[in-house]
Amino acid sequence: MSKADKKGRHHLHIELTPAQYRLLTEQAKACGLSKRVYLVRLMEGNLIRAKPSQEIKDLRWEIHKIGVNINQIARSVNAGIARAEDARRGLFLLDQVYELMYTAARKESLVSGGRMGYNGQNDHGEGSQ
Repeated sequence: MSKADKKGRHHLHIELTPAQYRLLTEQAKACGLSKRVYLVRLMEGNLIRAKPSQEIKDLRWEIHKIGVNINQIARSVNAGIARAEDARRGLFLLDQVYELMYTAARKESLVSGGRMGYNGQNDHGEGSQ
């Protein structure tokens, strides 16, 4: 066993083929992690997911903005100052949220490799067969 440094950490040197190194680099980058952190999380059995794409982030932001509008309409309805037109607008916005959430969920599933992390685990932490 190797000796630990002053902080109790062990250093490891490994050799990878160019293809293995490229794969490690790509997978770590897709998750927004350094290669070291990626490998440590993988060894610890943690679920590792790819970062959401900019398109997914934009969809989430759009859903958030629509949700803020719905809350404003709901407050005016509850205060008794809203018109029927405002309530219809709120329902229309809610339909948009559901549609955007469905789109975001489908795209998130595709981005994360069909709901699989890079370490072969599904969203419930179970290994693939």
